[in-house]
Amino acid sequence: MSPAVFGHGHLRLYLLHVLAERSMHGYEIIQALSDRFGGTYTPSAGTIYPRLAKLEEEGLVTKQSDGRKTVYSITDAGRQELADRQDELEGIEDGIGDSVRRLADEVRSSVGAAMKELRAELAAAAREARDEARASGRDARDSARSAADAARDAARDARDAARAAHPPPVSRASSATSPASAPSGPTRR
Repeated sequence: MSPAVFGHGHLRLYLLHVLAERSMHGYEIIQALSDRFGGTYTPSAGTIYPRLAKLEEEGLVTKQSDGRKTVYSITDAGRQELADRQDELEGIEDGIGDSVRRLADEVRSSVGAAMKELRAELAAAAREARDEARASGRDARDSARSAADAARDAARDARDAARAAHPPPVSRASSATSPASAPSGPTRR
């Protein structure tokens, strides 16, 4: 969990400081604070609106409805409070710089840790994919070899069956000259 950005009562004073620059509606105040922190801290509506309501109860700000938005403005009493606590406000401004650096360091550390974990997960996934591809390649080669062997065997069987069903024809000319086919016994002249 991040340490508090503002010390006790400092956000209240800083809200007066922001509203002293110009009147704003709640979302603009949240954006102004986020901008001052370089985006490293953005207060929630649940943080800002209750403090604005408290400042209004104390007579330090007023609110006016402007259509659908409520615009907050600092009162003379709010300006006096700000003037009376100027030294404290300067300390808050200095602290904001420290807070921004601290929050940036936390973000950098978190991102670094997340990147390290992501790299490890990607490396493990790459190893797993490579191992699966190798195994799949071996399986594919084995299947291809088996299919080729089966095709050769089937072709050989078909050739043998064809030879058995249709023996080569014996030519008569070759049988007349062949000593094996010559008539046996006495010859007539």
